[in-house]
Amino acid sequence: MNLKITINSKVFKVNLKDSATAKAFKELLPLTLDMKELNSNEKYAELSESLPVNASIPGKIQNGDLMLYGSNVVVLFYKTFSTSYAYTKIGNVDHADDLADALGSDNVLVKFESDSPYETVYNEK
Repeated sequence: MNLKITINSKVFKVNLKDSATAKAFKELLPLTLDMKELNSNEKYAELSESLPVNASIPGKIQNGDLMLYGSNVVVLFYKTFSTSYAYTKIGNVDHADDLADALGSDNVLVKFESDSPYETVYNEK
């Protein structure tokens, strides 16, 4: 299961975890989020609905991790660091080396959409 994210004109592939959380997130697509800057290592945005949670403390966050904090906050990490917070993993960005540059240091619009040309996701909300 994959999706793609577009930040300005840069496109990144995201490998989704095989989980109820990732499947529920994918059902929300296409989705554009105004992601806010936090701690110079992550962007986050609140979802309008809750997703299934299976949180754990990863110990170390990797550059490119896409996580759920609580039940409705999507977090995209662009630096690797240690943490004591609990998250539910949604997936990770492939080849995330350029992710920090694409995200920049301010709030940013991030578009999430299906990566499959054979899959159309209808969102009637």
